[in-house]
Amino acid sequence: MSELLVDFITSLDGYASAEGWPGFWGLEGPEYLAWLGEQPEVTYLMGANTYRLMSGFAAGDVPAGQDEFRPEEQESVDELTRAPKVVFSSSLEAPPKWANCTLVRDDAVETVRAMKAGGPGLLSTIGSVSLSRSLLRAGLVDRFRVVMFPVITGATGAERIYDGYPDVALEMTGSRTFDGRIQLVEYTPRVLEHPPLGAPA
Repeated sequence: MSELLVDFITSLDGYASAEGWPGFWGLEGPEYLAWLGEQPEVTYLMGANTYRLMSGFAAGDVPAGQDEFRPEEQESVDELTRAPKVVFSSSLEAPPKWANCTLVRDDAVETVRAMKAGGPGLLSTIGSVSLSRSLLRAGLVDRFRVVMFPVITGATGAERIYDGYPDVALEMTGSRTFDGRIQLVEYTPRVLEHPPLGAPA
């Protein structure tokens, strides 16, 4: 059975991106980049908005305010292009133009449920806030990982991660600090029907 990872990089205040900031908020360091390069093979899951953004980067579009990608940004985009990807959308044209990408128009929750049951391997969301929220609500997420960068983007932040989430209990399974400033936390999530009635024992 496949394992499903919801994987976010965020500012400290829970934004997935921020207007005018470079990728990784310009704060990635050698330890973090080396760790990214050590990640296992994965099939990425995304929605239409993330597809449009990331496939645009792969086609040479650069974020507003930049003339070109920094080398570490370009490597990240190239690695994503090489990886297998599944995009869930009823509006994108078929077939997708981005390499190694499959377009699925069926219900994302039921499709991912079948993908998980279909065999071993790792599935991971990338961005795709609403897709990740739907998969979590459905109880399909095995691991919830957040890498927090040491910035607060209250004025420029976009894509608040946790808006609309249910209450979720998180059991920590790992943590790590990269380059003395970037914090990774990883949890096993459990969606709650209601808040706990009493304090934990």
